[in-house]
Amino acid sequence: MNKLLIIHGSTRPSRVGLPVAQWVQALAEQSGMFEVSFADLAEVDLPLLNEPEHPVKQNYVHEHTKRWSAIVNPADAFIFVTPEYDYFPPAALVNAIQYLSKEWAKKPAGIVSYGGISGGLRSTQALRLLLSGVNLMTLSQSVPLAFFSQHINEEKKFVATEPFTKSALGLIGELKGYLDR
Repeated sequence: MNKLLIIHGSTRPSRVGLPVAQWVQALAEQSGMFEVSFADLAEVDLPLLNEPEHPVKQNYVHEHTKRWSAIVNPADAFIFVTPEYDYFPPAALVNAIQYLSKEWAKKPAGIVSYGGISGGLRSTQALRLLLSGVNLMTLSQSVPLAFFSQHINEEKKFVATEPFTKSALGLIGELKGYLDR
């Protein structure tokens, strides 16, 4: 079975989007299309890029980089779950992507973004450019979740609307279709 890694890109202590990433994980698991794993960059805790050599060489000297590579490398596909900070994805997510090179290459990726009125679409556009730079094959479809905080209940669970769910399942299916061709 293909392996899907869901990466949550916010590391702020006051972040409120983790329930969105957990919802994406649950949908992917329920779909039965993938063996699903989850990486929360707050737990991965990468310092600002500090490897002495370019990541294309894969000559990692730091344990945190070796651990990150071991999380990313087995995945066949990715879903990046990102907020929008000042019209851009979080610095922690950009940093995590730039830590590696070959681990990303030629694999498909989808993006679920969350934010206010735009649902994080500007973050998605910027992230697509970065992902193409590390040779990820980004899907044209994305899942923007507008006014996402209105869908987080008292138990800190994301309660998706039918269109949100349909769109996310479509993204998961598109990733699977990409791998099956």
